[in-house]
Amino acid sequence: MDALNDVSPTIALKRTSTSRQLYDVLRGRIISLDLPPGMHLSRSEIALAYGVSQTPVRDALQMLEGEGLVVVYPQSRTEVTRIDLRQARETQFLRLSLELEVIRSLTENQPEAVIKQSDRLVARQETALNVDHDLERFALLDRQFHQTLFEGAGVADLWVLVQSRSGHIDRLRKLNLMDPGKAGTILCSHREIMDNVRGGDIPRAQEAVRRHLTGTLATVDAIREAHSHFF
Repeated sequence: MDALNDVSPTIALKRTSTSRQLYDVLRGRIISLDLPPGMHLSRSEIALAYGVSQTPVRDALQMLEGEGLVVVYPQSRTEVTRIDLRQARETQFLRLSLELEVIRSLTENQPEAVIKQSDRLVARQETALNVDHDLERFALLDRQFHQTLFEGAGVADLWVLVQSRSGHIDRLRKLNLMDPGKAGTILCSHREIMDNVRGGDIPRAQEAVRRHLTGTLATVDAIREAHSHFF
């Protein structure tokens, strides 16, 4: 498990809520494919890499197992799960159902602060993509954009729910984001969504969301063919 030994000292964990912090770090590395599907994880090596005891490691792995991102074989090993397309489709169904209503609410109510913040995030995404060429930051801003929409509609807890189930679809999106032109398409979609929100056009705003959120699963066969070892 050499990848775990590449941890930067700046990621050292605080003593408060160590299990949760470790879960967040490991989950982020799984979603980013830094810890790829099929990789074996050692509790002792994780504990050594992050300077913690094995108790928070065990707790963090249990949380990840609850999300289906790792499978723990008692007295044997822990392994990062392969991408589960069934769960990815279920999560996509849930998120699309919710986000269509989120956009309907925002388009009806026109909350100025939310629209301004969303526009700022889109502008920062453009900088991340076209100036900094930083896809990791682009992906982070993507999540912040959609989180802002949920929070603006007053349903922040539903965003937390979606995120707790998003591990498999997010790994698919990570693979899809590497495709040439995909990030540019995402940026255009965000602009289209916000243009229709500002224009008060609910059907077009919802249709823009639908096209945006279904793009990855529409290309899943090509993604699976190119990265078959992840499935």
